[in-house]
This record gives sequence, C-alpha cells and structure tokens, in this order.
Amino acid sequence: MITDDGRATFRERGFVVVPGVLTGEQLTAWRQVVDELLAGEPLPAGLAGPYFLWPRFGPDGHALLDLYRQAGVAELAAELLRPDLTVQDPDFAQVALTVPPWPHRPGGPHVDGLTPGEPDGRPGTFSMLAGVWLTDQRETDRGNLWVWPGTHLRFGQYLAERGADALTRVDEMNPGPYPKIALGEPMQPTGPAGSVLFAHYLLAHNIGGHDGTDADDRRETIYYRLLAGGHRDRWREVVTDPLVELRRGPGRVNG
Repeated sequence: MITDDGRATFRERGFVVVPGVLTGEQLTAWRQVVDELLAGEPLPAGLAGPYFLWPRFGPDGHALLDLYRQAGVAELAAELLRPDLTVQDPDFAQVALTVPPWPHRPGGPHVDGLTPGEPDGRPGTFSMLAGVWLTDQRETDRGNLWVWPGTHLRFGQYLAERGADALTRVDEMNPGPYPKIALGEPMQPTGPAGSVLFAHYLLAHNIGGHDGTDADDRRETIYYRLLAGGHRDRWREVVTDPLVELRRGPGRVNG
C-alpha cells in the first residue's frame, strides 16, 4: 500500500520506492524466469556492465506479465494515479542487468521513448516507470538507478513554455536526450530485493555503475512502462502538466 506521504513524495520528487512487494517465494520465481530468458540470449563471455533483454507480450501472454499481475504492481501504481484512472497492462518488459565490476558514473540523464518514437509519430510517453528489484539495492553503486529529484516538474515547465511537441525535437535535447534545465544533485534510490520503484515519465534518470567484484551478484531489475487509461490521447496535457494524472491526499483537489 502507498501512503499519503508516499504519494506526496512521488508528486514532489518524481519517484517513490515501495519495499516488501515481493515475497521470497515470488523473488525466486521472478529470478528463475530471468535465468530462462538468459538461456535463450546468454550474457556475452567476460561481460562487465549492463545487459538488456526486451521480451514482448504477445497474444499468448508471458511469464513476466503473469508475475507482474500476481504481484499487484498495477494496483500499486493505481494508488499514485487519480481515482478515475486505471493502469493498462504493459505490452513488454525490460530485463535490466548490471554485471560487476563496472565502476561507471553517468554523465547526465535521459528521457525514455524518443529514439525511436511511436509508429504514428507520437513520442513514446507513458505515465510512470515501474522497476521491480530482484536483487538487493540497499547500498549505493550496486547497479542502482540514478535519478535527479524534482526534474519531472522542471521538465514539464520547459514543455509548457515551448509546447508539448518540443518533446519530439530531440536534437534540441542532446546529449541525453534531456533538456538543459536545472538538474540539481543526483541520488541513488536504495532498498531491499522485492521492492518496487515508481518513477514519473519526465524524471531525469540514468543507469548507474556496479562497484562490486566479479564474485558479487549482478543487479537484476525488471522495468515496465505503465500507461494510465487514455494516456495516449492526452499525452500533450500530461507532459506540460506533470501532475495532471496523479492523485493527491484526502481533502485535496487533484491536478
């Protein structure tokens, strides 16, 4: 369950970590699916650093969609959204691994879904990113995501001033892509295996390094890009008013 404080954190900082979503048994099942996927697309020999798989969910479904539903990730995400909005099932996942040692520090952030965009020309916006942590991230520099708190609001202001279609002008936001706005100091969210990170679409973020040795566990996260019902029809409103889809605490007006 996400508390009013958690919702306030998400609105103000652009992300929140919810611990204890997966049980030990569920973690074992999720990691087994990752191992099965890697059997078909194995890690390159000697790899140190990131490795991604992008399984899509066809009409026959997928184990990662089944596990997502069983864990109630959509129901948690809905607690961050206005009560009149639902969460659509994702149609793919990102399996994100970081194999140590990889002492990387990101030079800056990016925003997802722009290169390439959607087939119809719309940028690939979504409501929020959900990252299911299959390995422990209680320490920093263990493959943790880097985020720049509050940048979702400043990015929204940038687009409100220039128009939502400025999001498609990627050349104006390179490198990244991310606009040249005040970023502030980055941080690395932390928490135990079984936690779920929710991050606003516009939040500045990037992959971080893994300072462990080659004897340490790789970092494993499953990401889902979640859309609230009707998001594609109102994406321009969402990116110029980053709080429009989000829920507020009791007695407060949404938006």
